[in-house]
Amino acid sequence: MLDVLLSGPPPRYRILVWVAAVFLLLNGVVRLGLLGVEAEPSSLAPWQVVPVLLVGLLYDLAVCAYILPLFALAALLPGGARGRRAHAILASVLIALLLFAMLFTAVAEALFWSEFSSRFNFIAVDYLIYTRETLGNIRQSYPVGPLLLAIATLAAGLFWLIRCPIWEAAIDEGGTVPQRLLASGVVVLLPLVSFYAIGDAPREALPTTATRELAANGYYEFGRAFRSNDLDFHAFYMTISESDARSEMRHEFEEARSTAVFTDGNHPLERQVSAGGLLRPLNVVLVTMESLGADYLQSYGGKPGLTPNLDRLASEGLKFTQVYATGTRTVRGLEALSLSIPPTPGHSVLTRKNNKGFQTLGSVVKAQGYEPMFIYGGYSYFDKMKDFFAGNGYTVVDRSSLGKAEISHETIWGVADEDLFKLVIREIDERAATGRKVLAHVMTTSNHRPFTYPKGRIEIPSGSGRDGAVKYSDWAIGNFMQEASSRIWFKDTLFVFVADHTSHARGRTDLPPENYHIPLIVYAPSVLVPRTIDFVASQIDVGPTILALLNVSYTSQFFGQDILTEGVNIIHAHSWPTT
Repeated sequence: MLDVLLSGPPPRYRILVWVAAVFLLLNGVVRLGLLGVEAEPSSLAPWQVVPVLLVGLLYDLAVCAYILPLFALAALLPGGARGRRAHAILASVLIALLLFAMLFTAVAEALFWSEFSSRFNFIAVDYLIYTRETLGNIRQSYPVGPLLLAIATLAAGLFWLIRCPIWEAAIDEGGTVPQRLLASGVVVLLPLVSFYAIGDAPREALPTTATRELAANGYYEFGRAFRSNDLDFHAFYMTISESDARSEMRHEFEEARSTAVFTDGNHPLERQVSAGGLLRPLNVVLVTMESLGADYLQSYGGKPGLTPNLDRLASEGLKFTQVYATGTRTVRGLEALSLSIPPTPGHSVLTRKNNKGFQTLGSVVKAQGYEPMFIYGGYSYFDKMKDFFAGNGYTVVDRSSLGKAEISHETIWGVADEDLFKLVIREIDERAATGRKVLAHVMTTSNHRPFTYPKGRIEIPSGSGRDGAVKYSDWAIGNFMQEASSRIWFKDTLFVFVADHTSHARGRTDLPPENYHIPLIVYAPSVLVPRTIDFVASQIDVGPTILALLNVSYTSQFFGQDILTEGVNIIHAHSWPTT
């Protein structure tokens, strides 16, 4: 046994050195490429680059530890002439496949980075659940065939360059059975060592979000996100006692001079919200606009000329200038708008198993005789939207309610916004005919990659980028409002336009406020006096503000507050017309 230990690994195990070298080299190139794309001068300084590369090498080695066992197991093949040749063939095939897989992943990482400015994370994990939408979006957004051909060609070219030394190493002596068993056994244990020895500390020691993301390894981050996407809250987060939490929350509400009165109910936030007058039984159309950050609206200081309709509605209604999203995913926006809660660690409430029986904006107005509806241009099984909204008392209407003749254009995410808004008008018409009031929570999809829409609507060609999608989405809103204005229910309807999130996932700081800045516009010309509201607020405040505009008294379990009358140092009254 001592002889086996002293003799070292058999010569054929040199193939593992080649595998490690190829893996580390390609991941290093990806890191340098992303660093170049980042194009931030401070990130290119030597004192920034060197730590990024060293920490990155550590994580690359950590992932390499999971790849090497495959080749170590292949090296167990017999050491005779036939075994050596079989091992050389198998190792060559595995390396060729590995090259293709690594290049494919590198391209995927580059595309993911361009969209989210991040290595693979929980978004990538979540998207794997919905392969129809994810793969469909990739097919519609990118030239998949040419990309795959280019990747295969490059992989073949790289393999051709290293084929000779790879073959020579793989066909070398295999040693004795004990030598192979010992060498392969040691390598097979490397993932265990990697798992327990390498954590988040090296990465978190870097000073900025950008450097941490650059130093990360996409494979490692994907595995990390997969493991931590649904953590035990009490095991991984600092907590305080429930009594202390109640006291602190009450203090926060009192500091904001909240007019609500705590009721000492079972729910720690339960309080009575009293309206200042009689109920205003207005329909509510709450339009959640896909990926529409404030930086795309001219009236919010953003790009000029893309949103003339929303800019007009902002000038003629209530324009909230300092509203911020709670996250960077649609489910986070829907969670905040419907439940009025801040984002929970891991999964959003929508996608959790226990996602029913909550107080929602819909349940509050339902108690006032309204029919709450969730209307979506795609298939509502995505992100468990149907499961959540239907399970909390909403009528769910989605893509399946439209016939082929009613669809002018669609992507994998859903129908064009104009088709969605026609569906909204149809559904409200049906209920208005019977005298029913509705809360219609609408979720758009057109401002999403691949950014395609019906031709002839705007001057920007379909599929040319986000600017075109934003302008088309705004056109669809203008067309919707024109159609709605001809309906008898229009004058008795509160139209609310708010984004689910922005199109930015990360900035130069850990939590850049500008990347969460979204528009909120409330439009009801027969009811509201135009006004600009500059109070800082969040999506969780939208629901309570709508209820306040309707003069609804209710027992609240919401975290959010009425933006117009709470959360500031001075109590501000609503501005209603005197006529």
